[in-house]
Amino acid sequence: MRILVAEDEQQLAHVLATAMRTKGYQVDVVGDGQAAVDHAQENPYDVIILDIMMPVKSGLEALKEIRASGDSTYVMMLTAMGEEDDRVNGLDAGADDYLTKPFSLKELLARLRSRERRSEEFNRDVIQFGDLTLNSNDQSLESHNSISLTRKESRLLQYLILNAGKSLTAEELVNHVWSDEEADAEDVWINISYLRQKLQSIRSAVTIVGEKGGPFSIERAVTSK
Repeated sequence: MRILVAEDEQQLAHVLATAMRTKGYQVDVVGDGQAAVDHAQENPYDVIILDIMMPVKSGLEALKEIRASGDSTYVMMLTAMGEEDDRVNGLDAGADDYLTKPFSLKELLARLRSRERRSEEFNRDVIQFGDLTLNSNDQSLESHNSISLTRKESRLLQYLILNAGKSLTAEELVNHVWSDEEADAEDVWINISYLRQKLQSIRSAVTIVGEKGGPFSIERAVTSK
């Protein structure tokens, strides 16, 4: 998993990043809320860990801005404040989980493992994007008409949609779509090419942008006034 840690206490941020990297996670660290928003808009994260009390922009302000952009990444809030109202405000702002400082590093890593297990089942959703409806339960794609997808095409398209507006490298797509299976940029390109043909066949205005080798992104049609 790729994780963004937004924490202005440098020592704590270093401990968290080191522990998570030891477990094989890819970790980016920032020290204020605005940097967290900027990184979330540019990169595809599986988990964002936000401290509430940060300079420039608080964790709550950053979270609201991230959610307002349509980003549904799993967000865990960290705070020294343990009052019920603080937890409620964080959850109401769009947080998925909440840890009060001081917390157990062991517990944090356990929660990340739990999240990782659920992420592996992300292909069970029905999601909409532009004029598309992707049903990953039966691997169907619908716009003006419908068409069937392979399992890989469905997972690839879902990951692109969940990270719409971000440029995704071939390596990132391999890591998230093929998981432990052996694959490379050529496999990504072949599936992107098939998806493009299928988007055209159902006359969708959604397009997948990018040349062979990547990066790739998905875009809605720009409507003229």
